[in-house]
Amino acid sequence: MRRDHFTVAAESLDPADADSPTLDIEYDGPEETLTAQLTEDDEQIPATDIDVAFRFQDDHESPDATGVCSLTHRVTGEYLLEFNAASEEILDLVAAAKEEPDDGSYRICINRRDGEPFVYDLDALLVYDADGNLLRQHSLIPSGVEL
Repeated sequence: MRRDHFTVAAESLDPADADSPTLDIEYDGPEETLTAQLTEDDEQIPATDIDVAFRFQDDHESPDATGVCSLTHRVTGEYLLEFNAASEEILDLVAAAKEEPDDGSYRICINRRDGEPFVYDLDALLVYDADGNLLRQHSLIPSGVEL
């Protein structure tokens, strides 16, 4: 799966919006590849088994910074998919999620041409600088989680 098969947009970022802040991802690559990555035994991998991280490729203080967002399998550590994203999309999503009454929850919706989208309701998103250092102030870390 190639990173250029994904297009990313953050939506529902206004606290007055009834929907959860959402990272809306359009996938236009081979259908069977995405399905194979996000399913086990013909069932969608549950959100409880998904970890999300964003790593800056540039200086994280640059207004035009970009990075790579990845979904990994929490149990196996396997990369499920990764895609390029503008830091603004991710940081706006994190900021909106922090304003949520549900204590930092957000949604990832991966739309595909054929079939239902893969939807994950999540509450953690770890953000790292280009050197791999955790940026706590830009991350969503649920209360009670120690890193």
